[in-house]
Amino acid sequence: MVLPEGGIIVTENLEVVDEADLPTLTYKLDFIRGRCAGMVGGRRAIEQAIFKILQTVRFAHLIYSDDYGFENMMGYEELFARAELPRRIEESLFQDERITAIENMNLEFNKDEVMVTFTAITNYGDVEVLREGIPFV
Repeated sequence: MVLPEGGIIVTENLEVVDEADLPTLTYKLDFIRGRCAGMVGGRRAIEQAIFKILQTVRFAHLIYSDDYGFENMMGYEELFARAELPRRIEESLFQDERITAIENMNLEFNKDEVMVTFTAITNYGDVEVLREGIPFV
């Protein structure tokens, strides 16, 4: 193995890039047709990531780590779901370091489903999220 000789020289022209300024290009997913349709970045990439995290069942897919996805609320009483659902949403979304906070979370229970609305504060702006039909019974 060949190791470099000499010291590392840092010049005044060195540009330090903040991680938040790095591009977030990813494949644009067409969920209706079930295919990739180009590339997307910035705020649109974050919106897609939030949607994908909340749609993916946690612990169900070997391709993802145990930290990725949303733990469903199937089989729980409404009282438990009211207390636990906000924590589970935050836990799943905070795995993405571009999401810095969750604000204005609102839960509306209807028989055996719940509709959730909240604002995700991200490095690329605020994202309004509406997630309907989360089953809990």
